Amino acid sequence: MKKVNTLRFGEIDIDEGKIVHFEDGIPAFEEEHEFVIIPYDDESPYVFLQSLSTPDLAFLMTMPFVFFPEYEFELDDESQAKLGIEEQEEMLIYSLLTIPGGKVSEMTANLMAPVVVNTTNMQARQLVLDKSRYTTKHRLFPETKEDK
Repeated sequence: MKKVNTLRFGEIDIDEGKIVHFEDGIPAFEEEHEFVIIPYDDESPYVFLQSLSTPDLAFLMTMPFVFFPEYEFELDDESQAKLGIEEQEEMLIYSLLTIPGGKVSEMTANLMAPVVVNTTNMQARQLVLDKSRYTTKHRLFPETKEDK
């Protein structure tokens, strides 16, 4: 077990086998290479991607298929090789979430740049999908009259 200090969760013990490794970092956070995925709670579709080196860096994520069942993309050969993925079952796919102005009702998912994790070796990458029909801001919840 490894002890890690976090702003959101305080000091936590991490099973070293659960550490997610981003060889190239994450776009705009290239110096961040080790994270852990922490569930929001047992019933929630949300998780946090908590940096192990920066206590106040945690990204909110979800599995996009929960909100976007038709979501799909092809994993390019280079990414597949870098991640060491041999079977589709080894992959977990996440989308980073944004909560504009703290309004949960306006939460959006970045479907253009999914986070792919190989559950066998815990290697991960955030892919930027070229020529994608997806954007960085897909609303999770339909617009309401209060949002306008």
